Amino acid sequence: MTGEEARRRFVHARVARLATCDRAGRPHLVPLVFAVEGDTLFSAVDHKPKRTTALRRLANIAENPQVALLVDEFSDDWDQLWWARADGYARLLDPGSDEAERAWGRLASRYAQYQQRSPAGAVLAVTVQRWSGWSAASS
Repeated sequence: MTGEEARRRFVHARVARLATCDRAGRPHLVPLVFAVEGDTLFSAVDHKPKRTTALRRLANIAENPQVALLVDEFSDDWDQLWWARADGYARLLDPGSDEAERAWGRLASRYAQYQQRSPAGAVLAVTVQRWSGWSAASS
């Protein structure tokens, strides 16, 4: 799968998994919703219940901004299997910035839940350095 095709499939997926690592290299993986603008991927810490607002993913990004995100399609028909990955560098946006406002708008255009209530937590931006993927159909 080409990088262009991986990006196309990624953009249309509804949920991704975000992989971060702390300074010691311990991995952490969480699902998230997202929106893409060019080669920047946005997500936000939203109002869904959480045990704490001191989220491991945010601490990991502060220690090590390199991240990977994965979307995939599973089917009992293994000819339909594929995955797409975005590797890049994450940063937290200033909540009052124009970029954070754009991110919230993009997220709200994709997810009705954000039209009803904007995320109040941190906004994450990932500058994607590499789009990659695999598809059984192209093997």
